[in-house]
Amino acid sequence: MSLYIGREASKLWKRFCAEVSTEIHLLAENWKYILGGLICQYIHGLAARGVHYIHRPGPTLQDAGFFLLPELGQDKAYISETVFTSIFISFVLWTFYPFIFKSKKIYTVLIWCRVLAFLVASQFLRIITFYSTQLPGPNYHCREGSKLATLPPPHSAIELFVINFPRGVLYGCGDLIFSSHMIFSLVFIRTYQRYGTKRWIKQLAWLLAVVQSLLIIASRKHYTVDVVVAWYTVNLVVFFVDSKLPEMPDRSSGGASLLLPLSSKEKDSRNKEENHKLMNGNSVDTTDRQRQRNGMNGKILDDGLAHNDNAMNGA
Repeated sequence: MSLYIGREASKLWKRFCAEVSTEIHLLAENWKYILGGLICQYIHGLAARGVHYIHRPGPTLQDAGFFLLPELGQDKAYISETVFTSIFISFVLWTFYPFIFKSKKIYTVLIWCRVLAFLVASQFLRIITFYSTQLPGPNYHCREGSKLATLPPPHSAIELFVINFPRGVLYGCGDLIFSSHMIFSLVFIRTYQRYGTKRWIKQLAWLLAVVQSLLIIASRKHYTVDVVVAWYTVNLVVFFVDSKLPEMPDRSSGGASLLLPLSSKEKDSRNKEENHKLMNGNSVDTTDRQRQRNGMNGKILDDGLAHNDNAMNGA
């Protein structure tokens, strides 16, 4: 029993080390996109803090969602944050699953490049929107009479570049249209919808997105328009940006291995294979042969299994 556990632990460690080497190689090629996306996250935080300086509390606007959904109250406002945190943490853990599990469908670095591209495009539109018109915040700390509804003028230029995380994020006012929580949630869910493999997780994720939308309104963190605009804006942004980005290679395909660094054994075996093909006058690649075989025997499904034509014909 201990020998079996030791072998499995050794395999897991080797798999982890190989994955780290692969991701470092991809990170060296794409670090500019990752760094640019993180800088844009910081700029978005500065913009949200800046609009807090010009926020003016006032009477809560008439809202259909406020009439339909009962107010949770300050003591239950944590419920919506709990749902959002569960979505956030679950997605982050999923992007790193190739380091542990054998079924590798995605590259962690490449998936985060796409996610950051979606976030940056959506947040750019959000900054333009909430600076265009400042609405009186419906949240409890943004209403008239609250000391947190407005920020005192900055005493130095340094204060303008301090986000004051996480207090400045939790108690911000003025950055309403459209909801930042829904941006992150919808981007994460749309990404898993395309690259994830578990159907029940996809269905659960969309259900959580609907529940979170209702909880945000019920906790009076946003107006209904903030959530509604987020739903169609983020989905349209993801659809448009994703169509402009290059297709992310699937790890199950043979061509995706060309992106990864090869070990010395793999290089030697590939060189021997190429020399053998040149000597025999054969230029057909092994992946092409496999594709021809799959085309003759059946079709490849999403989970990598082959359908036999005989089975389809009832034989």
